[in-house]
Amino acid sequence: MASSTRSENSAPSTDWWHPTAGLTWQWQIGNNDIDTTIEADVYDIDLYVDQVIIDELHARGRKVICYISVGSWEDWRPDRDRFPPEVLGKDYEGWQGEKWLDIRQMDKLAPILRARLDLCKAKGFDAVEPDNMEIYTNDTGFPLTYADQLKFALWLAEEAHKRGLAIGQKNAADMVGDLVNAFDFAITEDYFYYGIAETMLPYIQAGKPVFAAEYTDLPGDFDSFCRQSRQLGFSTILKHRELDAWVKFCP
Repeated sequence: MASSTRSENSAPSTDWWHPTAGLTWQWQIGNNDIDTTIEADVYDIDLYVDQVIIDELHARGRKVICYISVGSWEDWRPDRDRFPPEVLGKDYEGWQGEKWLDIRQMDKLAPILRARLDLCKAKGFDAVEPDNMEIYTNDTGFPLTYADQLKFALWLAEEAHKRGLAIGQKNAADMVGDLVNAFDFAITEDYFYYGIAETMLPYIQAGKPVFAAEYTDLPGDFDSFCRQSRQLGFSTILKHRELDAWVKFCP
C-alpha cells in the first residue's frame, strides 16, 4: 500500500522509535550531499533532502532524524510563503534569512508545522529534531514567556507522537524537568564548553540518549569533553558550525 501523509484527524500512532542511551550519531544539515557511509547508529538530516538519501540510510540500518526549524522562519524553505507576516518577528541575529516566530499564534502556525511533520512521516523519518524551540529568552520582537515555550514544546511532542515519530528536546536546559517524560531524547550544542552538560542527565537516567555536539569554532579541549561525556553517558561529537559531513567522534 502506498504511503500517505497523516491528516490532523487521523487516529494517533500507538508506538514510535524509543532510542536508548549510548547510540552513536552523525549530524549533517549543511547541504544535500549527505555522506551516508559514516558509521553511526543515527543520522540527523534535513527534512527536504532527497528521498533516496533517507532510503539508503535505512538500508544501512540507520535511524534517521528529521531536522525542521519550529521557532524561526527561513526564507529558503519551499513553504516560506505560507507564514503570514504577523507571525514573523525580528531577524535571528547571526543567521541570514531567518526571523523569529510568534509561537503564541498557534492557529496560524499549527497547519504549517503539521504539514512539515506529515512530510517527515511520509518520507519515512524515525524522529524529529525541532530546532529553535528554545525561544523565549531571545530578542524575538514578541513578549514570549516560559509558559508559552512549554505549551509549544508539549504540543510539538504530541503532534510528533501522533504520527509515530520520536522527538528530541533541542537545547533549552531549563526545560528538562518539564519535558523529559514527554520527549524521547535530547540534542545539545556546546553544553560541555559552557559547563552545563549535567543539566541533561535526567534523560540518561530515564534511559534516553543525549546527542551532544561541540563545535570547532570555540576553544576547548575535546578530549576533556569526551572524558566528561563518557562519565555522563552522552553521545558526543565534534562538528564544524556549518554542519557539513566532517565529524569527530569521542573515542
